[in-house]
Amino acid sequence: MNLLVRDGLLVTPEYMLRADILIEDGVIKEIGRSLRPPAGFEVLDASGMLVLPGVVDEHVHMREPGLTHKDDFEHGSKAAAAGGVTTVVEMPNTLPPVDSGERLLEKAGLLKPKAYVDYALYGVVHDGSVDKVKEMLEAGAVGFKVFLGPTTGNIPPPKLSSLVKLMELSEQHGFTVAFHAETHEIVEFFTERYKSQGSSPRLHELARPPLAEAHAIRTIGSIQEMVGGRSLIVHVSSRQALQAVSEFKNRGIQMYAETCPHYLVLSSDDYDKYGTLIKVNPPIRGREHAEELVRALNTGLIDTVGSDHAPHSPEEKKAGVWEAASGMPGVQTLLPLMIDLALRGIVDLRRIPLLMARNPARLFKLWPWKGEIAPGSSGDLVVIDPREEHVIREEDLYYKHKTTPFIGWRLKGRVKYTILRGNIVARDGVVEGRPLGSWIKPVG
Repeated sequence: MNLLVRDGLLVTPEYMLRADILIEDGVIKEIGRSLRPPAGFEVLDASGMLVLPGVVDEHVHMREPGLTHKDDFEHGSKAAAAGGVTTVVEMPNTLPPVDSGERLLEKAGLLKPKAYVDYALYGVVHDGSVDKVKEMLEAGAVGFKVFLGPTTGNIPPPKLSSLVKLMELSEQHGFTVAFHAETHEIVEFFTERYKSQGSSPRLHELARPPLAEAHAIRTIGSIQEMVGGRSLIVHVSSRQALQAVSEFKNRGIQMYAETCPHYLVLSSDDYDKYGTLIKVNPPIRGREHAEELVRALNTGLIDTVGSDHAPHSPEEKKAGVWEAASGMPGVQTLLPLMIDLALRGIVDLRRIPLLMARNPARLFKLWPWKGEIAPGSSGDLVVIDPREEHVIREEDLYYKHKTTPFIGWRLKGRVKYTILRGNIVARDGVVEGRPLGSWIKPVG
């Protein structure tokens, strides 16, 4: 837990600066030039490399408990460490769902011996759990998830009255509610319409149109205009969704937006190549949507980038378009794909630590312990060599099932070291040592 990272190029939202970072007892103690480590400190030469805060992936579905035929927390947290993610915020749509304080505590204990990175936990809100929000907060939840559209686990959307209660509590206690924003009734209507038109994977995009996203966002924002609260619209995928978010942001509503790499680097043209492998909710859309999302990343309309790591078994992904499971694994390729976009000049490099560390940590009350390179913060870093390229290979992925379209992709940059509280937990994508991850509760 005692480490000196020497002569790296620190990348923060405000500046890029060549410096040393001294980590003592797992905490960043000093940042400067030509620092001298005390005796016994490990020294890591980062010359010529980029040093970023460890990624806070605020959107992972590790599938444990109850869905471990898809994946599990040991595989998923190893994948996180290999890809430069040092903290994950784990979603609650497991079996059983995390909808009470008791279940949250049970899940925290279950994951601890399998955690190769630090983790925080969401609670889920449906009509039967909205009155348990306070007990989940007291148990250590960092935020809550609401599913407004059909999703894995079949958790029903709350009634509008429950959403009003939830956002009132959000305003009162200052927590963030992450919304899967697709209106259930709209998705059901268009799914039934297009089921009769065949089995092309492209029909999935038509069955969950941008209308479903924009309608759900405007419902959320309208409630917030009346009662307040803070929302994060996850996996934003369309121009129409961005327009809706922009409207509420411009009116001073605490609404934030997340997107994911697969919406930036894939388009509906890729259905012909990958088929149901890229079936996700909301769906991959046309190139014009991806281009608008990239612009929103660079202008600040989008606040976070998460993986929406959502693995399934090969059998579940190879089914027909209407039966195939939605989602793909992504925690290990999250940062590499975004660094590739930055090194190609598509995304501003300095936005990476903002979108993928500081902002998610702040939204879920983990900042400044997480998400920052500063004295007093956790010694979580990722060191990247921008001079190297690497190919995503199946044998290098830690997922239980390698059901990702990105195998074979050549990317600029390479994650060389992942550092968790001063411990080097992965080198060149290879995870080292035993599980060192801890359960993280709100710090602010």
